[in-house]
Amino acid sequence: MARNWMARAELALRHHPRAISAAVMTLLLGSTVTAFGVAPLTTLDSPPQSTVLIDQPIALDHLTDQLQALDEHALELHRNDLTRSSDTADSLLQRLGLHDPEAARFLREDPVARTILSGRAGKLVHVRSEDAPGGGRLAELVVRGPAPDAESTTHFNRITVTRDADGLSARSELRPLERDVRLGAGRIESSLFAAADEARLPDAITMQLAEIFGADIDFRRELRKGDSFSVVYETLLADGEPVTWNSGSGRVLAARFLNAGQSHEAIWFQEGDQRGAYFGPDGQSKLRLFLSSPLAFSRVTSGFAMRFHPIHKTWRAHLGVDYGAPTGTPVRAVGEGTVDFAGVQNGYGKVVVLRHSGNRNTVYAHLSRIDVRQGQRVEQGSHIGAVGATGWATGPHLHFEFKVGGQHVDPMKIARSSEAMQISAAARARFQATAAEAQARLAIAGGPLERLTASRME
Repeated sequence: MARNWMARAELALRHHPRAISAAVMTLLLGSTVTAFGVAPLTTLDSPPQSTVLIDQPIALDHLTDQLQALDEHALELHRNDLTRSSDTADSLLQRLGLHDPEAARFLREDPVARTILSGRAGKLVHVRSEDAPGGGRLAELVVRGPAPDAESTTHFNRITVTRDADGLSARSELRPLERDVRLGAGRIESSLFAAADEARLPDAITMQLAEIFGADIDFRRELRKGDSFSVVYETLLADGEPVTWNSGSGRVLAARFLNAGQSHEAIWFQEGDQRGAYFGPDGQSKLRLFLSSPLAFSRVTSGFAMRFHPIHKTWRAHLGVDYGAPTGTPVRAVGEGTVDFAGVQNGYGKVVVLRHSGNRNTVYAHLSRIDVRQGQRVEQGSHIGAVGATGWATGPHLHFEFKVGGQHVDPMKIARSSEAMQISAAARARFQATAAEAQARLAIAGGPLERLTASRME
């Protein structure tokens, strides 16, 4: 009987060396755990115990059948990754651990599957593969990416490649994005972006913060070490996974910024069918008639003051503000208006001039591209062109001017003093309920930091 058992074990070891090794290791690990469990029961004062050796045969019935079943069990592997701008069908599958020439050819040739590697990078990829010699074989590939621009803020595009008895097939479908509410807080040590990075806020949320409080705080000159902020914002999810395009973020729902001992708050509220906006707890709109900057967020390289002109080499009044930014950065209208001029104009290079209510005009110069035409009506925040270095410019930047009655004025002062809308009496009760909930969330998000900031102010 012993010989038969040994013969079966030897045969199993030859056919299934890896499985037998795993079983032996499991048995040894189990013995080790038992040893550690028994050892503490003895004490140093106990008399030596005699060792008893027990020889007990172990019946391994049906071992061969079990090992055979393990060998025949099909393994499925799951991997996740993001598409890259340099990806090809072969490099993407290789990075996912797949060796499947048929699938690579399908991704190159199928009209639907081919769109996986077109457009912007950063799409979410999930693959389910079958175990195969030399690498996995594709069973299912699911790719989630941005929807067409018209639905990009509400939906995502899901492409699914599957394998069945008839081969590979692909389908595309538009699915709604889910929205998850998150909290964040940070303390200023050097800059807003550095503090936001430390708090792991998406860049899109940081830029919204700068925009929301841009008329209250000059982030170039008034930011102080020790200032703090807290924010409630939306994160966009595709099938439960945070999206990686459009910075994966939705709208800021509420925010609080403590600057130089003064608290500034903003709460998102939409009244009926009207366009939503940010309001303070008192119902006063944070959205002014004019934005504080024609760029979402940038550095000012030359302000509204006297300066030494880099081309003319003379001191002269700089009747605008220069914003340093890379070529191609979108330029937006600071207020609602009509395009008064769009073309080339001497030292301004490519320039757009907008006419606003109240005999006010804004000028956007040195553009690399113009996206509007003369006479066109534009809304606040709409893109009118892109940063460039045309005309008398030593490098890529935007030259921005604000005129009232033909006279140049400081754009920052205009933004702070421009008119703001208020909540109507009919919507006041609903706004107050929204504001109370938002302030409770902000207290949770920034409580410790705000107490620290307040204590240092005292």
